[in-house]
Amino acid sequence: MLLPVAKTVKCKVGRATLTPHKPCLRLNIIGNTVCVFVCVFCCRIVQEQCCVTVLEDNMCTIGINVAKEQGACDSLLTSTCETKTTKMCCDCCLLGRAAHELDVPCDHSLSVGYQCKIFVCAHLCVGNNTCGCLKGYKLRPDGKSCEDINECLLGSSNCRVGERCINTEGAFRCIREVSCGTGYELTESNNCKDIDECETGIHNCGQQFECQNTQGSFRCIPKVKCGNGFIQDALGNCIDINECVTQTSPCNRGHICINTVGSYICQRNSVNCGRGYHLSDDGTRCVDIDECKGPQEVCSGHACINQLGSYRCECETGYNFNSITRLCEDINECRHYPGRLCAHKCENTPGSYQCSCTTGFKLSSDGRNCDDLNECESNPCSQECANVYGSYQCYCRRGYQLSDIDAMTCEDIDECALPTGGHICSYRCHNTPGSFHCSCPVNGYTLAINGRSCQDVDECVTGRHTCAESESCFNIQGGFRCLSFDCPHNYRRVGQTAARLERSDTVRCVKSCQPNDIACVLDPTHSVAHTFISLPTFREFLRPEEIVFLRTTVPVYGSYHLGGYDVKFEILEGNVENAFDILKRVENGVYVGDKDFYVTVICDDSH
Repeated sequence: MLLPVAKTVKCKVGRATLTPHKPCLRLNIIGNTVCVFVCVFCCRIVQEQCCVTVLEDNMCTIGINVAKEQGACDSLLTSTCETKTTKMCCDCCLLGRAAHELDVPCDHSLSVGYQCKIFVCAHLCVGNNTCGCLKGYKLRPDGKSCEDINECLLGSSNCRVGERCINTEGAFRCIREVSCGTGYELTESNNCKDIDECETGIHNCGQQFECQNTQGSFRCIPKVKCGNGFIQDALGNCIDINECVTQTSPCNRGHICINTVGSYICQRNSVNCGRGYHLSDDGTRCVDIDECKGPQEVCSGHACINQLGSYRCECETGYNFNSITRLCEDINECRHYPGRLCAHKCENTPGSYQCSCTTGFKLSSDGRNCDDLNECESNPCSQECANVYGSYQCYCRRGYQLSDIDAMTCEDIDECALPTGGHICSYRCHNTPGSFHCSCPVNGYTLAINGRSCQDVDECVTGRHTCAESESCFNIQGGFRCLSFDCPHNYRRVGQTAARLERSDTVRCVKSCQPNDIACVLDPTHSVAHTFISLPTFREFLRPEEIVFLRTTVPVYGSYHLGGYDVKFEILEGNVENAFDILKRVENGVYVGDKDFYVTVICDDSH
């Protein structure tokens, strides 16, 4: 008689058990309330059959949705029983929609035709043209489609403390936010499980201990148990317990406690004076010892004050009394008062301290502050010294530079060796300590007022030349020349004859024919001019330059008393390697002759 009841209950369980991730096989049998009088095998069959029925309805609903959304069922596979049901419902739905479009009536008693006629539901049809949704979804306002329920946002999840809720389509997941911690591991069900260190062998218990697992840890229990009067240490060793210390008055009054191995004994008390006392002469009482009057000096030079059973030292300034060692110990003032006693450095001394200064400073009269030390008073520099705060600076006079080695010694600067040394003196530079001087060639020059340039000595003016009276002195750069000029035959000198020729001077000879000398008269040359020019040659010519200009005094093509004439310019001598050339041109109606100098030849004083 209980079989229908059992079937009804089992069918409810079968439907409720079905989830998207849990098959209908191997379902647990509910309690014995219903199946007491029914075979367990029968209950399991009923439960699985009801579960399969719900599963077929769900797979059919999936096939209907594919038909509505895609309009075709080709994408569905038929490899399993469930997918065959999905394919069949999809095909039936397409057939029903086609019949509806042709106004062909359908049998409403069929579930598929009923779901696919006019009122189409996204998930479930619950009757009376009403749609429903699967678990984890809710019906949209259109009454047909379904949307996911965000259990995490609504707070309807069952995630525990320390877990974070993550919404999924139609469901949700719980993920731990914090790790399980030492001694635990995370299981596949997102739970923390204790690690049995004893079973896995990851404990550190010694050979004399046994491992006992605890929640999140383990405990090492000694294998050997100690007897009474002993206690076990961390290494498992048995240590004797001093009952005379650990227990309060283990012996009766008038007795003293004496510890033994594993126990203790009580012995009748005899007069035993403690530290600072000694037994009286009659041996009945203890008398205080005056340590301050003993043969041994207990305070090491400090005042001693006797006390009952003890003494104390009255320490001098800079010392503290140590009640444990009962001695006066020096106070390290530099450590107790850092930066408040001395301006620079503090050094502890017995009973006091001493200040000192860093390099460049000296201790002031108050013994604490530091004053700047004038190092220049000890003449550390070879030349000049400038005192600065905490140090000094050496510098040198003009013509010297500070040594890179000691920064105190001044070394001479060789001005002649500097990159600009070649331009300091026009001829030769001589270095001297702290300075330099210039020199000129021994003969023909003298040093100018600026002390650097060489100035030519005019031997013709100073009278240092060696020209004869019949010769004219002509000054040149660095020397002089003795020149003797005679006019050619049938020519005579015009102008006054001087013993000295200027840097640019001209000696002119005009034609003076002898009587009846027809050849002389017919000679077209009327005058001969000798021009003397001193050309300085201390520089090189980088390109041809015009250096001499000779200008005639008569117009070009002018008339002469004997007819037309011409002007000729020639270089008679000194044109070594054709270094000079003559250009003849007309400027302002007169002839002008130029001597050009080419860069390929260097001109010297002999030209």
